[in-house]
Amino acid sequence: MSQENLLSSLKNLVSTGASIAQTRLELISIDVQIARAKFLSLLVMVIFTLFFLFFGLVMLALLIVIYSWESDRMLALSLLTSGFLAIGLVLALVVLRSLKTMPKLFEATIAELDKDRKELANR
Repeated sequence: MSQENLLSSLKNLVSTGASIAQTRLELISIDVQIARAKFLSLLVMVIFTLFFLFFGLVMLALLIVIYSWESDRMLALSLLTSGFLAIGLVLALVVLRSLKTMPKLFEATIAELDKDRKELANR
């Protein structure tokens, strides 16, 4: 009788472990799907934003250069070029800083697995 209880207990333990693993894998899958959807949405928005900003800046630069064609076109071109480069460098630094401070990809899953590990260690 004790062997049957031990075997039954072992089966329950394996079943519980498999259930926990399945739940955690489903959580990882949902995390990946959410991250992928957010990334694709953000990527599309960034591409369109950069395209229209770039086009607008080029048109503005052309407008300024054509407006100052007779008087100081070289000054206008050099000021515009240095301004664009300065803004580009500042934005590159902002992007690098935001990439360094990004949250972990599977933060919720890691927290749940850590909680499971602590719960199992307390038993």
